[in-house]
Amino acid sequence: MEVMCEITGLSQRRACRLAGLSLSTCRYSVQRPAADAQLSLRITELALERRRFGYRRIWQLLRREGLHVNHKRVCRIYHLNGLGVKRRRRRKGLATERLPLLRPDAPNLTWSMDFVMDALASGRRIKCLTCVDDFTKECLTITAAFGISGVQVARILDGLALFRGYPATIRTDQGPEFTCCALEQWAFEHGVELRLIQPGKPTQNGFIESFNGRFRDECLNEHWFSDILHARKIINDWRQDYNESRPHSSLNYQTPLEFAACWRNGKHEEKPTDITN
Repeated sequence: MEVMCEITGLSQRRACRLAGLSLSTCRYSVQRPAADAQLSLRITELALERRRFGYRRIWQLLRREGLHVNHKRVCRIYHLNGLGVKRRRRRKGLATERLPLLRPDAPNLTWSMDFVMDALASGRRIKCLTCVDDFTKECLTITAAFGISGVQVARILDGLALFRGYPATIRTDQGPEFTCCALEQWAFEHGVELRLIQPGKPTQNGFIESFNGRFRDECLNEHWFSDILHARKIINDWRQDYNESRPHSSLNYQTPLEFAACWRNGKHEEKPTDITN
């Protein structure tokens, strides 16, 4: 209507009459409630606190705080405030066929392990052993050190077993730490199957690869470690937050610990077709 008035030189009232449009409709401006200002402030605070969270996870955090707000309203405010997460560019690999990775139907059936590399501020490399339960998505450990041998991997797994028991299967790649005699002997003694994926096919270990992506994106890329002790504290704090506070989309936006508690209490509905590509 403004363009029409500018081109023809007509008044707004005359232009509305010719266009068959109500003058009140033309002059109406959306009056958002004052609550939008408070909601906008809280959304901004959460987005700055968790810079790699999109609007859906921000919405879930608001619901956990007792704010029953529509996700579309959160999306609108989130993008109006310019809080959209910038996608990090990934290297393009070869297109290969991906087979679905079946998810276990109970805790402790399958764990997945892998290593993630990073560096301190001094440039010295550190190695992080990550381990997750494929069913509950719980991060069981992230052990950061300058070097981790197969013997140390076995000791770390023994420490986890004190609280959770031994898993039926552990899925890993064919790195030297996972194929050494020490870990094979440990697995034989405790009745654990070591399931090695094929070389060059990380999608066969998709659960831990997905977790490692979140770990690098939300923790390693967001912090600068002064020394190994500082790195261990930051990483452990992130792991605790991941298990206790971070909504997980594949768990219906429950945290891993909430999902595990629901399963123990018999409130979990099994989904036999639940797969991850």
